[in-house]
Amino acid sequence: MATEEILRLNQRLLETVAAGDWAAYSQLCDPSLSAFEPEAVGNLVEGMDFHKYYFDLPKSNVPKNTTMVRPHVRIMGDVAVVSYIRLVQYVDANGAPQTGKSEETRIWQRQQDSWKHVHFHRSV
Repeated sequence: MATEEILRLNQRLLETVAAGDWAAYSQLCDPSLSAFEPEAVGNLVEGMDFHKYYFDLPKSNVPKNTTMVRPHVRIMGDVAVVSYIRLVQYVDANGAPQTGKSEETRIWQRQQDSWKHVHFHRSV
């Protein structure tokens, strides 16, 4: 079913971000990806270059666990909208477990035979 496929792809996308895996991330995204996110300080960013900058930074060896809380999927023809709370668990520099939270909406579009991530809005 498409809902499970979208949730699986979205979780995979979040895992590529946590792992800093640009190759896998870019395969899941449309080259014209657009986004509103805190790093863009209120601006709409388009294309992949803005995001690649963060993937090019030195990788952290701190393991991260990413969870989608109460995801809601709405499929409208060849478009799927996924909304959820994203929790990221990690251990800080002092060895204390921490959890970060953001609210996310991600839009996927069916292109030929696969889904591509085309837009997201993330707030913290």
